[in-house]
Amino acid sequence: MVMSMRTKPKPTSNRGDLGLLLLRAGVGGVLFAHGAQKLFGWFGGHGLEGTRQAMEQMGFEPGRESALAAGAAEAGGGTLLALGLATPAAGAAVAGTMAGAVSVHAPAGFFVTEGGYEYPAFLGFVATCLSVAGPGRYSLDHLLGHRLNRPWTMAAAFAVSAAAAAVVLRRRAGRLGGGPEEAAPPGAGEVPSPPT
Repeated sequence: MVMSMRTKPKPTSNRGDLGLLLLRAGVGGVLFAHGAQKLFGWFGGHGLEGTRQAMEQMGFEPGRESALAAGAAEAGGGTLLALGLATPAAGAAVAGTMAGAVSVHAPAGFFVTEGGYEYPAFLGFVATCLSVAGPGRYSLDHLLGHRLNRPWTMAAAFAVSAAAAAVVLRRRAGRLGGGPEEAAPPGAGEVPSPPT
């Protein structure tokens, strides 16, 4: 008996949706932990007061509001990404916050081993990719009929995030004298991620 070269395609699997769930949970969990360090002092963080001081040292003022914004964007954005809820807004909030973190670490170069911006750039990139790709079927957005996950919400969220990041970074550059930005102080990678 000769088998036909054409075989019936197998039903599509849910591997892509499962992969998105795992990626969202992993990245969202990391972001939540970093935000909780800033806001609550959990996981060895310095809490709101320590983060305020670090923000002010890096040129982000007012420091308390900057610390709150960064912590909320990381903890809240990470939680929403993990749940797959309002995915475009969550990804945009994280991406904007990571743009600020990149600005702090950029003078040290790319690699995190030298204090560079590799890590925040990667987190911002992944959050952006999740916003564009969508959360997949194993998400609250899917359960809610994607009411909070529409193309226009993604465009609006990234426009607002980019505008806010630009304003914050322009103010920071002005406080630092408009010249080359200072490298992050030792241990800054544990505490601050500048706000959007």
